Amino acid sequence: MHIHPLDPAFPIERQVAIDASPVVLVNVFTLETADEQTFLKVWQDDAEFMKRQPGFISTQLHRAVGESPTYLNYAVWETTAHFRAAFTNPEFRAKVSAYPSSATATPHLFQKIAVPGICVA
Repeated sequence: MHIHPLDPAFPIERQVAIDASPVVLVNVFTLETADEQTFLKVWQDDAEFMKRQPGFISTQLHRAVGESPTYLNYAVWETTAHFRAAFTNPEFRAKVSAYPSSATATPHLFQKIAVPGICVA
């Protein structure tokens, strides 16, 4: 799997060094249609690993509407420290090689903000 930053000036490796809480990982995956079932199996295995990690709150996988196998993963963590520990765990890092070679991930961390009258933080 290839990893491309959403923001090349501030990739995930720099984001995990910042103390923040809670945080939301948004990760867009693109891949070839032939690799879709393999991708889903590997992602499920990764999600099961992440669910067992301290600080994990929830995750959801979405598939793009239409024929393009593009997926969006949304995962909520208590803190960047919790996410960093899981993301850098050698067991997780070893799992990355199981993804199809056509898969590209674009991970980025976010924090919820308040917009008066629209959404709460």
